[in-house]
Amino acid sequence: MNNRLIQFRAFLLASLLGLVLGCAAFAHAQTCLTADDMDQPTLTALQNTAKRYFDMAVRNDAASLKQNAITALADDFSGVETALKDNQPDLKGAQPSIRPPSLLKVEGKAPLERGEFLCGVFGANGQTANSAEFVIPNLAPGNYAVVIADATGGLESRTITFVLEQQGTEWKLGGFYVRNPEIAGHDSKWFLEKARAFKAKGQTHNAWFYYLAGRDLLVPVNFMYTQATDKLYDEMQAVKLTDLPTEGPVDLTSGSKTYKITALFPAPQGKDFDLVVKYQWPDVSNYSKTFDENAEVMKALLAKYPEFRDGFDGLVARAVEPSGRDYGSMLSMKDIK
Repeated sequence: MNNRLIQFRAFLLASLLGLVLGCAAFAHAQTCLTADDMDQPTLTALQNTAKRYFDMAVRNDAASLKQNAITALADDFSGVETALKDNQPDLKGAQPSIRPPSLLKVEGKAPLERGEFLCGVFGANGQTANSAEFVIPNLAPGNYAVVIADATGGLESRTITFVLEQQGTEWKLGGFYVRNPEIAGHDSKWFLEKARAFKAKGQTHNAWFYYLAGRDLLVPVNFMYTQATDKLYDEMQAVKLTDLPTEGPVDLTSGSKTYKITALFPAPQGKDFDLVVKYQWPDVSNYSKTFDENAEVMKALLAKYPEFRDGFDGLVARAVEPSGRDYGSMLSMKDIK
């Protein structure tokens, strides 16, 4: 699990994107209350619950967090346990600063196919400086909350986002996300400046991936949108790519071979910023042969996109067989001839 972002989903947030509204609802099915809109007992309960779960995280008390989790999360808790372990040096001794929570209310009798919530004040041009946005698919009727804690005082700062579900008088843990506000030692501003520089040089692929990294760092979770992310989305459209495997595999040719590329995305490794390429392969059990295929894919990728040598420290190729088993190898740019 890398430092760029460590995310763990509970049952209620299988894939999240977002909008949270301070007062209105869509078709009377969904509303959001900001901290200013909540009654005091609810606000206090959310803040105290977040502080309690934060203390458990700082103590690396996975058992207590699991006891306080909804059933779906407790049944598959390995992601939370990994997040706690990976981030302990930075969480140990940290103190929380709890941001104003958002309360999501879903009415009706059936899950929302696409729950859209708006929090705060929206203007004629959309989001304002103090608004937020969430989109949550397949959210069942009930009360939920998103509470973000900034953790400082450890080795490095972190943000912890708790997704809570109300069960009776208790707020149970439904989602747990830990994020490093930097990627490979750089913040959002740095990545966005680099993206614009790549764009100016015509290196649109590098620009796109650097824009994505900068966007990730603007918010503590990927299902949250703000005025800044909305503006960045508009800016990114100038370099939006059509040759990425976003809607199915794309072909990568190397001599007489054609590889089916299924994913292409950046991934930090310590202070390095690498690019990962995944491709379909029938059998990865012969590691020596698969290593050679990985190297061939890397060379073919750089032949097609030489600009990647300027944008990334290395490449990681992962051959994935139909069973889902994979084999990966990494090479620095200087070692890919």
